[in-house]
Amino acid sequence: MYISICMISYFFLFIFSLMSFSFGLLFLISDYSVLIEWELLSLNSSSIVMSILFDWMSLLFMSFVLFISSMVIFYSTEYMSGDLNINRFIMLVLMFVLSMMLLIISPNLISILLGWDGLGLVSYCLVIYYQNVKSYNAGMITALMNRIGDVMLLIAITWMMNYGSWNYIFYMDYMKNDFYMSIIGLLVMIAAMTKSAQIPFSSWLPAAMAAPTPVSALVHSSTLVTAGVYLLIRFNLILNHNLSSYLLFIGVLTMFMAGLGANFEFDLKKIIALSTLSQLGLMMSILGLGNYKLAFFHLLTHAMFKALLFMCAGCVIHNLKDIQDIRFMGNLMVHMPLTCICMNISNLALCGMPFLAGFYSKDLILEYVSMSGMNILMYMLFFISTGLTVCYSFRLCYYSITGDFNFYSFHSLNDEGWIMLKGMMFMLMFVVFSGSMLSWFIFPSPLMICLPMYMKLMALIVSIIGAWMGYEISKFSLGWFSQSLKFYNYSYFFGYMWFLPNISTFFVNYTPLMLSYNLYKNFDQGWNELLGGQGIYTNLVKNSSVIQFFQNNSIKIYLLLMVFWLVILFMFLLV
Repeated sequence: MYISICMISYFFLFIFSLMSFSFGLLFLISDYSVLIEWELLSLNSSSIVMSILFDWMSLLFMSFVLFISSMVIFYSTEYMSGDLNINRFIMLVLMFVLSMMLLIISPNLISILLGWDGLGLVSYCLVIYYQNVKSYNAGMITALMNRIGDVMLLIAITWMMNYGSWNYIFYMDYMKNDFYMSIIGLLVMIAAMTKSAQIPFSSWLPAAMAAPTPVSALVHSSTLVTAGVYLLIRFNLILNHNLSSYLLFIGVLTMFMAGLGANFEFDLKKIIALSTLSQLGLMMSILGLGNYKLAFFHLLTHAMFKALLFMCAGCVIHNLKDIQDIRFMGNLMVHMPLTCICMNISNLALCGMPFLAGFYSKDLILEYVSMSGMNILMYMLFFISTGLTVCYSFRLCYYSITGDFNFYSFHSLNDEGWIMLKGMMFMLMFVVFSGSMLSWFIFPSPLMICLPMYMKLMALIVSIIGAWMGYEISKFSLGWFSQSLKFYNYSYFFGYMWFLPNISTFFVNYTPLMLSYNLYKNFDQGWNELLGGQGIYTNLVKNSSVIQFFQNNSIKIYLLLMVFWLVILFMFLLV
């Protein structure tokens, strides 16, 4: 019964993926798009219209999301086989995919909000799937940070009532030129930054790793985190010069911060999550430079190799009895050769190895950046971040795939998870071929980028330096670790994402918690107690104890008072 639900979902998602890919290619070749509108309600010349936009971009993205979802569900049949509630898990994943579909095909801000909120809600349910304190905290920070984006979209919807319709595609040009309407651009940009985890909203993305690994493969490749980038690709005309400059700066900073943090991290899933964050920064910065097609191209290629990378990580974790620390791994190529092949190829695609999926988009992006004439700081950060990507990828390879075997048991270390391997092998084919295929489709005429030799080779040089640094870092053993305690503050700062998790939790919580603590101490346990119930009670106890004393010793006191009275009487008589 369990397997059948997984298989039915997998089959239908795969068929729909093929259909939307075929239609996407047809629409792309014939430069054709379809807008379907259905008016639900008309109120004061503001009509609420349910609209659906099918063009090459939405159909291609839908096909990629559906394909990755189908592979993830197929993979989950084995990975989640020990879970008694696997039906519930599959249903949650399907709801997640449905929300993403609604977001992709909507040219209308209200229906976008439905998909956007659906993603946030279902992602919370998936992050807290393993019910423990860590998962609950991660789920809460994920949900609350995404609420900021939801609020921004709600304000944008309210602001768009000035137009008479929420179909933003009709008003793009007017929005860009009108100052008051460029506010919508700012609101949409902040919403996209929360969903795509740009600085200062980055801390939720590594925390969301508390979800099961198949969910991570789906969330961090093509659905939740890419929703913000996709929204900005749709709204690309609305970004004026100021907004674009700001987006470029934030994107490059996020890319640099994530690349630096991943080199200090030892959790396998968190390293891959930080690499997702780095790639999202890359997409955002390209959008800031104004080339939305290139950002979309990288979005699609990245979805493929990142999903495969997470699936490989899940396979490794599954075999190592749920251990995620890369220091416990090593020499896995002997025990799990097929998984390691997939992992290596997806890692190389992430680094931009020539003729794999990542190369076609990444190399083009870096050459476009070299040609764009930005300032030297941004330019250097771009290429340093690229080097850091290669550095943490190679460090991960050296720690887990080669070297000494550091696990405590040889039990069940093999490549016998055939269902997982089939899904991974099928994904591998697309990781190898999707880059060249998409570059032919999206850019039918080749781009001519003329650069001097040193700029042309810059990407290759920083990649080689990064790979060498990754090798050197992986050699640091226990002796170096005890040495590095001297620089503990630096490694804590860089490894903890520049204190962003602290800022987004303690910074927000500290003041209200301290204020409530002081109020509680001063009023509830202070003056209220003194003048209220406890104060009255203590006074009554004191007074009643005096009366009780008189009652308990009444004869003694009476005799003493008599003696006292007689003494005073005699004294008066003598006088």
